[in-house]
Amino acid sequence: MTAKTAANTEAHTAANWAAFASAEPDLARTVEERFGAFTHHVLATLRKDGSPRTTGLEVRFLDGELWLGMMPGSLKALDLNRDPRFALQANPGPGTGMGGGDVRISGRAVGVEDGEAKAAYSKEVEPPEPFHLFRTELTEVVRTYVEDDKYLVVEVWKPGAPVRTLKRT
Repeated sequence: MTAKTAANTEAHTAANWAAFASAEPDLARTVEERFGAFTHHVLATLRKDGSPRTTGLEVRFLDGELWLGMMPGSLKALDLNRDPRFALQANPGPGTGMGGGDVRISGRAVGVEDGEAKAAYSKEVEPPEPFHLFRTELTEVVRTYVEDDKYLVVEVWKPGAPVRTLKRT
């Protein structure tokens, strides 16, 4: 399967942040809190040869969307313009505590060229100009945490389905 075929297959099973938050408000709140705890997170994209690239990134939750803003010509922006698939992991923070658990989001990044949308984002975030802006279409949200110092709990959400919770010792 080519990258474009894979991306098109994912498109019909994707949701924006507002749809996810409406379907699973508790998990969405936890995910936003984890991303809000630190400024910098890790974005994984696909290079031209298909190998992974990881880079630091700031994210914003605004107006029902999860936004990814980037410097012009950055390799991650070039990657996403070529193949929109991404994975995003919240900064786990210092030490081993990981308050709120490990949080990951996968999906597709859609480039935003709309002047009004970019202006609204720019007014709120005040990024250095010019910049690339992507809104996200989520294909999976995962939270992993330890419960009662005994269980590893994994919560997995995919569009069109309720959260699936796996618990193991």
